[in-house]
Amino acid sequence: QVQLAESGGGLVQPGGSLRLSCAASGRTFSSYAMGWFRQAPGKEREFVAAISTLGARTAYTDSVKGRFTMSRDNAKNTLYLQMNSLKPEDTAVYYCAASRTLAVPTSQSEYYYWGQGTQVTVSS
Repeated sequence: QVQLAESGGGLVQPGGSLRLSCAASGRTFSSYAMGWFRQAPGKEREFVAAISTLGARTAYTDSVKGRFTMSRDNAKNTLYLQMNSLKPEDTAVYYCAASRTLAVPTSQSEYYYWGQGTQVTVSS
């Protein structure tokens, strides 16, 4: 089992940047593919980005391509999401999640463990 804790959210102006972190407990972090999801007020939770177990492969939803970069440091049991050129529509609670699949999963149903989320608000 793995426990996940997100941090790094906050209030930022449009065009600004934030870096989210997700700290994982346990000694098997490197065996999990990882994902970021987000849920805006009144909307369903949606996929943002995913990364393979060793970080060689990534996937992004179209709306964040070129602006967000996902990475991981398996030695530190930590996942990151660098978010640049933020827009008001990026406002949401952001969740990290862990999956046992060896691929780069984009479906929520492939993720077994979830963090509690961190709020990101993009507003002037």
